[in-house]
Amino acid sequence: MREALRVHGALARGVFAVVVLVSLAVLFAPASDVPAAPPGVDKVVHASLFLALALSGRWAGVRLAPLVVLLGTYAAGSEVVQGLTPLNRTASVADWLADMAGVLVGSTLWDLLRRRRLTAR
Repeated sequence: MREALRVHGALARGVFAVVVLVSLAVLFAPASDVPAAPPGVDKVVHASLFLALALSGRWAGVRLAPLVVLLGTYAAGSEVVQGLTPLNRTASVADWLADMAGVLVGSTLWDLLRRRRLTAR
């Protein structure tokens, strides 16, 4: 079991790939496929999605700086695509900020878990 959960292993890369695929489905679904929700829930979804991307990306071995740049670009790009394509969705700076908050929390959580694991040895 320890081998399966090791950092940079096949499982870690697979989980990251699945999270990326889920993010594509969530971010680029047409408005008609997005369920109605109370105000603010979309920000929680954005933050959670990008937290999962950051956490799984770090587990898969992507270095922090490139991951933050790539996820920030992906977040901004997704908002532009939502606003300029016939998905009938709107671009939102608040969504991008929620995305970046998720990246920050996910990256920080990874560093805390990593330090804890290193000090437990």
